[in-house]
Amino acid sequence: MNNKFLYAKIKSRKKGKILINTVIMTLQFFFTAVVGIYFFSLLYSQRSGQSAISHESKKELEKLNALEKIKLTEPLSEKTRPKRLGDIVGQEESVKALCAALCGPNPQHVLIYGPPGVGKTAAARLILERAKHTACSPFLPDAKFIETDATTLQFDERSIADPLIGSVHDPIYQGSGAYGNAGIPQPKPGAVSNAHGGVLFIDEIGELHPVQINRLLKVLEDRRVKFESAYYASGDKNIPLHIHKIFRDGMPADFRLVGATTRNPEDIPPAIRSRCVEIFFNALDKKSVEKIAENAAKNAGVSLEDGVESLISQYADNGRDAVSIVQTSISVAATEGRKNVLVKDTEWVLKVGKYQPKVISKCSDSPKIGVVNGLSVSNLMSGYFMKIEASAQKSTEGGKLCANGIIESEQIDARGQRLIKKSSAKESVENALSALKNVFKIDTGLYDIDINFPGGVPVDGPSAGIAIACAVYSAINKVKMPCDIALTGEVSILGAVYPVGGVAAKIEAAHNAGIKRVIIPEDNYRRTFEDSGVEIICVKTLKEVIGICFKDAEKEGGKEGIYTPNENIMIAAGSEVKN
Repeated sequence: MNNKFLYAKIKSRKKGKILINTVIMTLQFFFTAVVGIYFFSLLYSQRSGQSAISHESKKELEKLNALEKIKLTEPLSEKTRPKRLGDIVGQEESVKALCAALCGPNPQHVLIYGPPGVGKTAAARLILERAKHTACSPFLPDAKFIETDATTLQFDERSIADPLIGSVHDPIYQGSGAYGNAGIPQPKPGAVSNAHGGVLFIDEIGELHPVQINRLLKVLEDRRVKFESAYYASGDKNIPLHIHKIFRDGMPADFRLVGATTRNPEDIPPAIRSRCVEIFFNALDKKSVEKIAENAAKNAGVSLEDGVESLISQYADNGRDAVSIVQTSISVAATEGRKNVLVKDTEWVLKVGKYQPKVISKCSDSPKIGVVNGLSVSNLMSGYFMKIEASAQKSTEGGKLCANGIIESEQIDARGQRLIKKSSAKESVENALSALKNVFKIDTGLYDIDINFPGGVPVDGPSAGIAIACAVYSAINKVKMPCDIALTGEVSILGAVYPVGGVAAKIEAAHNAGIKRVIIPEDNYRRTFEDSGVEIICVKTLKEVIGICFKDAEKEGGKEGIYTPNENIMIAAGSEVKN
């Protein structure tokens, strides 16, 4: 009886286990089916998505390939772009200085100043190739040239993004990348590191933000970039070794900086200027513009009628303007089925383009009373030839002084600040009158004196002192001033002649104006002036200046000159003028 009960109980338990196992297997099958369906649908959706992306990508690729087949003619500005340093027109001395700064055994950082369109960027692009082929240069054959524009170098003050210096992409900003998921900060190199071992060219460097300038100065000093991040831990073994090395030692950034700007030197921070060699590119003269126009026409495969180059040089301020005028003139000729550009084609282009002719001053053919050839220089070290006029009449009511044509103040916008720059030309006039009174005992108070600076040229600084003194002396004594002499130099109230700035550019401007002799302060003399094409006369005193200018001059009416000093005058060529 007991055995039957026990047997029935065991049998019942077996049936229960079988039922439970059946239920479990059913559930397992069910969940397996659900999971299988889920992954199948996920895989299907992924494949569908990839198929859609691939199909869309194929369509976009076809569009890009179609766009690649559409090509316009190469712009003339690209055809005429210099291929070697010798192709840069009108900047021979500046290019030589650039080679000296970067192609030697110890290359230096360089700042290039100059007007737009005179070859600054072209020279910077080509200088590294010249350096690579110089035996003593440390630049390797694979040295990189990294070109940037300061106007487009936008950065974040939190260092999230800085295309110039570099930045660290913290995990919070990385998204779902490998480093972001692992919580690893990722340093990103900037232009300074990309230029390691080569040249970093920054166009319009004067537009850099002060914060970027300070960071750039630190990189120039350390020759590497240091990074920081709140997500970096030196003991974290999950961080790759190369990232540890970057945070520990910094990223290499040993390069040479070449910065170009159209700003004036005083607009560039002194800390940058003190680390760089400063090179000035000159404004293009008439012959240089003619050469650029001729090369542009040659590259375009057309001929220019006689007089076209000369006409363009009267209106174009730089190479870009010259090429643009030539290109438009070629188009005008092409519409009429011609391959030669006529003068009338260019005249039409200048008319519709509203081009204004350049005012090019030349020295007079004959001496005149009260008219003196002066010289000035812009902040970009471009020289200018200018005339200074003076008249003097006996006064019955006490002498008066009137100075016209002086731009007394200029408004300058620089780095968000508005500055007013005042001229000191009036002070130079007063100094010149005092010198005449003290040295030659000429009582200028007995005359009504008018001094004019024709053309409204910004006259700043005291460098017109001796020119003003000669103009007033000529006007009072009615003696003619030689027309082949130009002058520059500061004069003191006691008659001493002091050195001034920009003498090399002034001498070049005098040569271009047809001047034969230039009087400069003795302290400004350099041996390089001997190759300037004009006679350089050095002086120490106003007496020497008057002696040179009016030794052979005659009064109106045929009488002798007023004053001849008994002193020797030093001339750059090594001779002396003895009286």
